[in-house]
Amino acid sequence: MTGAGRPWPGRLSLNQATVKKLSLDEAVGLCARHDIPAIGLWREPVAEAGLAHAAAAIRAAGLHVSSLCRGGFFTHADPAARAAAIADNQAAIAEAAELGTDTLVLVSGGLVPGSRDLPLARRMVADAIGELVPAAQEHGVRLAIEALHPMFAADRCVITSLGEALDLALQFPADAVGVVVDTYHVWWDAALFAGIARAGERIASYQVCDWVLPLPADVLLGRGHVGDGCIDFPPISAAVAAAGYTGYVEVEIFNETVWNAPPDETAAMVGARFPLAAPG
Repeated sequence: MTGAGRPWPGRLSLNQATVKKLSLDEAVGLCARHDIPAIGLWREPVAEAGLAHAAAAIRAAGLHVSSLCRGGFFTHADPAARAAAIADNQAAIAEAAELGTDTLVLVSGGLVPGSRDLPLARRMVADAIGELVPAAQEHGVRLAIEALHPMFAADRCVITSLGEALDLALQFPADAVGVVVDTYHVWWDAALFAGIARAGERIASYQVCDWVLPLPADVLLGRGHVGDGCIDFPPISAAVAAAGYTGYVEVEIFNETVWNAPPDETAAMVGARFPLAAPG
């Protein structure tokens, strides 16, 4: 479900990654206690809880599911591994539909193991998405291509800018393939605002967290609460709104300190800082 028509304060979503140490039931309860109307789910805790149980618990709590993370990781040289990845993504599409979300976030995968050929990896991503489009349309789920910061190109995602993600998405029907705008990954891009405007209806998800310094040894965990780092959120959020996006705004933070904090403290901070990510 999207947050169409909701005012910005009612469009807050807590991505499960922000409270990684909680079970699905615990994360659902946290959202309910703090009046957070939506949750962004991850497949692993959903599987641990059981898909049917997860869907029922979310419905019982009155929550919306803003997205399911994640599909993707398509860049395999071995045909059997590639076929397994396609099958896993088809399963993820069905899971998203069962959970009541129309958005499956894709992280494409890094370089093909043993290869330095970036164009090859990117072709493999495009081919895989093309194979998944019929299943996405059948289930009413959009494949949301997420561009990751270029420092993750080798091992996680060869799609490294919003413009590149959009060029890929535009090869496919709009109801089946969109893009993610994640502030952590795209804030640095001089072409960001032009890309957001061009994306328009293709924006399937908007995720926010801050870029904090110094970066930790594991740069994946260099994210912080909105307002704690370098990102100027209001212009980005205003551009996303002007492009026509009316869905939920997910707070997705990978950070050991945040994970170790009391979950209620984290949820309270997310709520308090959320207005900083809304358009002025």
